[in-house]
Amino acid sequence: MVDKNIDYSLYLITNRYDSSDEQFLNIVFEACNSGVTLVQLREKDVTTKRYFDLAVAVKKITDKFKVPLIIDDRVDICLAVNAAGVHIGDNELPVKRVRQLIGKDKILGVSVKDVERAKESEAQGADYFGVGAIYPTKTKVITKHTTMATLKDIVYNVAIPVNAIGGIKEDNILSFKNTGISGVCMVSEIMQAENVRTKVTNCLKNVEQLM
Repeated sequence: MVDKNIDYSLYLITNRYDSSDEQFLNIVFEACNSGVTLVQLREKDVTTKRYFDLAVAVKKITDKFKVPLIIDDRVDICLAVNAAGVHIGDNELPVKRVRQLIGKDKILGVSVKDVERAKESEAQGADYFGVGAIYPTKTKVITKHTTMATLKDIVYNVAIPVNAIGGIKEDNILSFKNTGISGVCMVSEIMQAENVRTKVTNCLKNVEQLM
C-alpha cells in the first residue's frame, strides 16, 4: 500500500540526454540525496525491457531515500517494479481505466491543460495534475504553452494537488507565487546541472517561498 500523503514541492522528471547509465543514475542519486521530493522516470523511445531495467535501477535509489517513484505513461512498468504510481498524458489510456488497472492505492498523475479536463480526470480518479508547459521547454515531449491564468483556474477548480511544469528554472520559480500550486516539476534544470546538490538546494529554498 502506498502512502498518498505525498510532498509534491520539488518534482524531478528524468531525461537521460547524452549521459551514460552510470552518469544518469548518479544524477538521480544526488538529486534524491539533496532533497527532491518526487521522481518520475520518463522514457519515450526505449524498449519495454530497457524501460524495466532503468526503472529497477532508479527504484533502488528512490527507495533508499524514501522518495516516491512515478513511472511516465507505462502502467505495465509501474506494476512490474511496484512503483508508487504512474503519470499519464492525453494520448494514454483513459484515466478511469488506468485507475482500475493500478488499483486504489497507487498514485495516478495526469497532464491537463484546461479546467474541463481537470474536473473530468479528478472525477475519474486522478491524484494530482501536471499543468504546462508554462515556459518554453526543449524536452522531447511535444507540448503547447499554458498561461498562468489557466494554471490558477485549474488550481481553483479542483481539490487535488496541481504542479506546474515546462521550462521551470531556479530563477523563475518565484513567478508562481500566489498561484496555489503544490510544487514544480523540473527536468533539464536538475538533470543538466553542473552541481546537482547545489541546484536542488537552491530550488528548494525558492519553492519553500511559494508554500
